[in-house]
Amino acid sequence: MPDQSSASRWIVVMEDAALDEGEMKAVYPLGVNLVVARVGGQVYAMSGACPHLGCPLFTGSLAGGVLTCPCHDWRFDARTGEFLDGRELHLTMFPVKTARGRLLVGIG
Repeated sequence: MPDQSSASRWIVVMEDAALDEGEMKAVYPLGVNLVVARVGGQVYAMSGACPHLGCPLFTGSLAGGVLTCPCHDWRFDARTGEFLDGRELHLTMFPVKTARGRLLVGIG
């Protein structure tokens, strides 16, 4: 992911230890609906609503890095936001970093 740190405002969203491997959680930094997920030891942040009908993605499932929407089973790569069943859609991704045991998300 490109470094967007110069254009981002870093917001603490949770303690790093509060997100286990293979887990995802909803967060709302500055009121922005996001999902954070830990896949392969890395943490990723993406838009929290499915682009299809706005379903809350945190209520879906995460398996092997694939986030599946709970409403219509649309599948996204949690590492890139790519819609796995076509290239026409994607989730907006946000930069993530860890500082002093906390996860921060960059909101531009």
